[in-house]
Amino acid sequence: MSNDDSAAPLPIARSGPSATAAATSGRHDGRRDFDFLHGRWSVHNRRLRRPLSGSTEWMQFEGTSVVRPFWSGDGHLEEWEADAPSGRMRAVSLHLYDPNAGQWRLHWATRETGRVGVPTVGYFVDERGQFFGQEDFEDRAVLVRLIWQSRGPGACRFEQAFSDDGGRSWETNWVMDFTRET
Repeated sequence: MSNDDSAAPLPIARSGPSATAAATSGRHDGRRDFDFLHGRWSVHNRRLRRPLSGSTEWMQFEGTSVVRPFWSGDGHLEEWEADAPSGRMRAVSLHLYDPNAGQWRLHWATRETGRVGVPTVGYFVDERGQFFGQEDFEDRAVLVRLIWQSRGPGACRFEQAFSDDGGRSWETNWVMDFTRET
């Protein structure tokens, strides 16, 4: 597995009375952090063919994404689809903001499985969001890290990385470059 310079320790949950007090005392309110993602996007995907195998072979393919806010922006629903080399892919991503914790929970589901996975949880610092969780990959539990970053009004980037050593190193296995459709 390759080391990734942007690796960071798992975030500490910001919840409870101190988080509520911080929210009312002027601390950054993350409710608007995903507003950059609303709208229609063309998506260029780069996905590692065999994550956590030592392989460096990437596949590239195009897709689309439509992101709609709800609950006055405290939630977002993304509908994503792409024509990958392995066939048509369809998924939804549900982003929910927890104002008490000051964190987002990101849920992912594919049409192929019809199941919602375990959420990744995190928040934005300086317009860069990091979200961490655990998922099953090839019959084993691995840590997953997602990064979202706005690149101005017409572009943004998503990255997914896995760790099978408890977060000491991360292998990026999916990069999505979003370009806003006009």
